[in-house]
Amino acid sequence: MSLSLNVEERNFWSKLDLNFIFLILALNIIGLVNLYSATHGPEAKLLEPLFRNQLIWLAGGWSLFLVITIWGYRWILKFALIIYFLNILALVYVKYFGEAALGAQRWIDFGIFRYQPSETMKLGLILIFTLYFSKAQIPQNGMGARSLLMPFFILAIPFYFVFKQPDLGTAMMLAAIGFSYLLFMKINWKIIVLLVVGFLSAVPYAWTHMKEYQKNRIRTFISPDIDPLGTGYNKKQSIIAVGSGQLLGKGFRKGTQSQLEFLPERHTDFIFSVLSEEHGFWGSISTITLFICLFIFMIRIAATAKDKMGALIVVGVGAYLFWHMFINIGMVIGILPIVGVPLPLVSYGGSSMLTTMVGLGLVSSVAYRRFLF
Repeated sequence: MSLSLNVEERNFWSKLDLNFIFLILALNIIGLVNLYSATHGPEAKLLEPLFRNQLIWLAGGWSLFLVITIWGYRWILKFALIIYFLNILALVYVKYFGEAALGAQRWIDFGIFRYQPSETMKLGLILIFTLYFSKAQIPQNGMGARSLLMPFFILAIPFYFVFKQPDLGTAMMLAAIGFSYLLFMKINWKIIVLLVVGFLSAVPYAWTHMKEYQKNRIRTFISPDIDPLGTGYNKKQSIIAVGSGQLLGKGFRKGTQSQLEFLPERHTDFIFSVLSEEHGFWGSISTITLFICLFIFMIRIAATAKDKMGALIVVGVGAYLFWHMFINIGMVIGILPIVGVPLPLVSYGGSSMLTTMVGLGLVSSVAYRRFLF
């Protein structure tokens, strides 16, 4: 009996993509190091419990990662519709009864923690799109208008509720995930032109429905010095932090922008600014390189997946991680407007961390099943 268990245990570990797991762990460690620095400055007493909370979220995230790796993505996909609709119901609940903070209504308060349905909605969208496109018959010349009706409907419902919270950053993420699926599945070039024209035509309408602070963020992006002590403050302080790190950084817990609280939201949206200030260009580029390696491994896993469902899940999770990384780092260094998008595996956040680890668990389950016959 003991020998049998030992063989099964060896088989389990040998089938895991350990290089993929080590990359995730490396990014987790970078996140913890910078989160500790961001929450343990001389003026950050109220933030200190966040580091302990993040350790708890990470433990839960890795537990889910391993469980999902063993269970398998096909088993999870059986519940794709249920997961999607439960997230829609949660978004509806948030609209009318959710907890408001910083001018937005995005959370459900369970007492011991706050749950943000818009984060898990990303995972629900990945699962429902994977289920739909794995069964859809795509025309040889790409999807046309009729083929896009159902994907558009699937995306439009959560997009509307998230946009109205308001949470422009997460709404953009949902749209980016959906568009990534369309590109992967092949879309007719004429439809791409129509989508671009439609998007540009909708900009004036979207502008009139934005909150004033969202408009100010865009104005500040176009003219950075328009309000340096008001709406432009976050961006200005972030750029100062990134630039002051220079080549090697100021050192662990020696960043003046973060330690003296000039840098806002330094534990969440601007965690990369903390990293850049304290560890410099080499620390920043090393972190970006780890993300690039993670994406390369995910492309390899998708290419060698045993079925279409597996490849589609990896595409969805890869799009989710890529757009989060691209937009977060872009806004931190000043090339994109400021939106509330965390850096995956690095920023603080329970809902975000658990969603990311579940998504990566799905990718791991695809890699694990390459060796099962």
